[in-house]
Amino acid sequence: LIQRFPIPVELPQAYERRFPTCHLIPMFVASDVVNEETSEDGSTQKIERRCALDVDAPRLLKRIAGVDYVYFIQKNTLNRKERTLHIESHNETFSNRVVVHETCCYSVHPENEDWTCFEQTASLDIKSFFGFESTVEKIAMKQYASSIKKGKEIIEYYLKELDDEGITHVPRWSPFSHSLPLSSPTSLSTNQPELGIVPADSNVLQGLEGSGISKHCLHHLSFTSE
Repeated sequence: LIQRFPIPVELPQAYERRFPTCHLIPMFVASDVVNEETSEDGSTQKIERRCALDVDAPRLLKRIAGVDYVYFIQKNTLNRKERTLHIESHNETFSNRVVVHETCCYSVHPENEDWTCFEQTASLDIKSFFGFESTVEKIAMKQYASSIKKGKEIIEYYLKELDDEGITHVPRWSPFSHSLPLSSPTSLSTNQPELGIVPADSNVLQGLEGSGISKHCLHHLSFTSE
């Protein structure tokens, strides 16, 4: 799947604005920055977050699993020098039963340096999940398909928000001028779930009969944002 959008790669603020929560993603209920670091020259910034999802799963399944939310770890690496944004996430909840791994990359389009390429891959390994392996797999596929569909809409929404604020261009990084760090809220409102240590996973997709491991490549797509 290839799509083109006139989005310069220097506008990662459009992506960052979905944190700590995003009204366009109802299941995304909370997030907290657990680590953040920036290189001395300002060219590279890494942000690690712990996020909570309220997955649309049958109540019985949630009761058996003993969780209300599933948690995942997301690591974002912004390289202003190479003009890339790498995003890697994996589930923390039920990671001994299900393994969900997703990577995304925003980079410069090879045909036009003012366009952005977006590539996304995801995999699902189900080991066992209380006899609900097929149900978990269906939920995972549904959630993943939904995220693909909403991705473009969300980016465009925040780009318009930036445009309304008069932010239409971000200068490219150079060794002589440091870019401002991304805005990354770290506090959560009191009505959001507390992100403490819990046995939860992020993409609620784990489980296949305890005897074997089923591996599914959920999707591989390449978006070209022009």
